[in-house]
Amino acid sequence: MAVPQVVIIGRPNVGKSSLLNWLAGLRLAIVEDRPGVTRDRIDYLMEYNERFFELVDTGGIGNRDEDNLTQHIEDQIQTAIDSAAVILLVVDIRDGLVPLDEEVAQRLRHLDIPVICIANKADVASFDHQAADFYRLGRGKIIPVSTTQNRNRAVLLNMILERLPPQETDEQATASAEPEMRVAIVGRRNVGKSTFCNTLAEAERMIVSEVPGTTRDSVDIRFELDGKGFVAIDTPGIRRRQSQGASIDFYGTHRAQRSIRRADVVFLFLDATQRISKVDKQLCDYISQNYKPCVLVVNKWDLLVKTMVTDKWVRYLHDQFRTMRYAPIAFITGQTGKNVKALLNHGQMLFKQSRQRVTTGQLNRLLREAILRTPPPLYQNRRPKIYYATQVGVQPPTIVLFCNDPAAISRPYQRYLLSAVREQLGFEEIPIKLYLRKRQSSDQRNEIEANEASATQEL
Repeated sequence: MAVPQVVIIGRPNVGKSSLLNWLAGLRLAIVEDRPGVTRDRIDYLMEYNERFFELVDTGGIGNRDEDNLTQHIEDQIQTAIDSAAVILLVVDIRDGLVPLDEEVAQRLRHLDIPVICIANKADVASFDHQAADFYRLGRGKIIPVSTTQNRNRAVLLNMILERLPPQETDEQATASAEPEMRVAIVGRRNVGKSTFCNTLAEAERMIVSEVPGTTRDSVDIRFELDGKGFVAIDTPGIRRRQSQGASIDFYGTHRAQRSIRRADVVFLFLDATQRISKVDKQLCDYISQNYKPCVLVVNKWDLLVKTMVTDKWVRYLHDQFRTMRYAPIAFITGQTGKNVKALLNHGQMLFKQSRQRVTTGQLNRLLREAILRTPPPLYQNRRPKIYYATQVGVQPPTIVLFCNDPAAISRPYQRYLLSAVREQLGFEEIPIKLYLRKRQSSDQRNEIEANEASATQEL
């Protein structure tokens, strides 16, 4: 399973960013005594009692942004809510219950996930009785905390752990039946997405038209191939932001993005008869930012097969989509079904890769060899030390690298290590999420250096 996300929600200026910093023990989010400072989501991989989860800070719900970014902030909040395993609803115990708190609680009312109500700024115990008003929000026990006076941090963290989904063991992951793969079919307008869905379902389940923009909502279609079930999510065609004149286009874009987030694999459709556009690149970036396995699908290949070779298109796509060079490329004709089965089989292979888990021993042996081949570059005249790594989640494969100084491990070197992992551990064509963490003084594990010493002795 993926690393669960614990999302911090609340109206502006109740101390959400302070709460993130306090729980993480680091100054990650900007804290100012005015609303609207946090706009984008801020996340941090947290470990507590040997359990990993991501803390996610969000902007204030109901804030009218001075730079006209209100809708962007709302989109980021909704994205965080959609992916949450647990929600922390933060209120201000000093202000008491205000109408906007009730609006925020109403927004969360129909969610089928745990919500913990936190009464922040309870600096001393005498404030705790003021939390009684917040029981009207219908979220059960209220936890009074103070980020400045360090009150009830352990109580809150233990409550979070109790509400996280059960952690899947390696044996359970191996024994569990493989779920149906959800495939989001995305692309700009009129690249053949609905025709492709019709070919999959072998029935006219979608309205197919040469008029761009016929599909205005995301539609799920279930089908089977070789006895395996799949769900194809057909999405509205995306066009440039300047062209989104009607609200239906605006919401179509958001539905397509939401489909990408809930998919296991994404097929990014491209038209073989047209050049790569800015919209194609924006979609690619969004898929990459959400760490989704992706196949770049060049559709309508029958129109070019006599005049164009695939190698030229592969080089072209690698040049255009630099952040997704690992993604496989498929050349199909959706209308006739040519290469469609091979595309689905490849998608299934990516799905399996994304759910794969490797042992800590495997991972550290591989990293030891990679570091022996190419040590990390010097940082401030000192060689950074990497102690050990562990995989903490799947979909996407999530790896935590423990070192003496995360800032000392450069971005190019991180890409080098990811490349080594991707090539040798069966993650060749999928994204990997990498976190760098400083090893705690109480943690004496040093598997990579120990392996390096044993390798040197063998030589």
